[in-house]
Amino acid sequence: MADDLIAQSEPFFDWLAKWHDGLTQPALSELLDQAGGPGRAAVFCEDLVNGFCHEGPLSGPRVKAIIAPIVELFQRAHQAGIRDFVLPQDSHPPDSPEFASYGPHCVTGSKEAETVPELLNLPFASLFRVIPKRSLNPGLEPELEAWLKKHPSLSLAIVVGDCTDLCDYQLAMHLKLRANHLVRSLRVLVPADCVDTYDLPVETAKKIGALPHPAELLHRLFLYHLRLNGVEVVRSIA
Repeated sequence: MADDLIAQSEPFFDWLAKWHDGLTQPALSELLDQAGGPGRAAVFCEDLVNGFCHEGPLSGPRVKAIIAPIVELFQRAHQAGIRDFVLPQDSHPPDSPEFASYGPHCVTGSKEAETVPELLNLPFASLFRVIPKRSLNPGLEPELEAWLKKHPSLSLAIVVGDCTDLCDYQLAMHLKLRANHLVRSLRVLVPADCVDTYDLPVETAKKIGALPHPAELLHRLFLYHLRLNGVEVVRSIA
């Protein structure tokens, strides 16, 4: 069965590798010109908190590695005139049902639930709109919906953070599908170098009684699935 699945999927995986290798690198200045100016653009940064980057059971090196490119993108975005930075972040009650799937993490008021210091140390951090969320889907949070309603002219949403196949996917899909539902044109763009997910090999998962999570495979598959649904995926933003 596994051999059959691999054989049947081989043409797609060959295509997927070529598609990923061929991702483009648009210039930020061009993106903002096409959006109608920096006032119609926003950067959405998902879950770049200590609990996924620096400490706690769900922190890991792959997610930590995207801090630097995200900080650099924030700096260039601010220099280019963007003033809207929206940060949906895990902030769970101690009895969150989500802990049955992922274990306790990012409890409200804990250090894990705080924005990483690399972002907080930016001189324009006062512009950040942090939106606490209690599930993988930030679209369920009334505060995010309120923000979107106050910004009907938004034409470019740049989505970064973690994890590619979990909260990033939920956020980018929500932004795109909400716009589709409202019959509005919204360019949702995900730079692949500013998103990532965690890795849990099969043998390690067996030992701890968890589900395996092959990071690179899922990272690429979910980038593809975002593109399939109208979200623009690029290698990076120049």
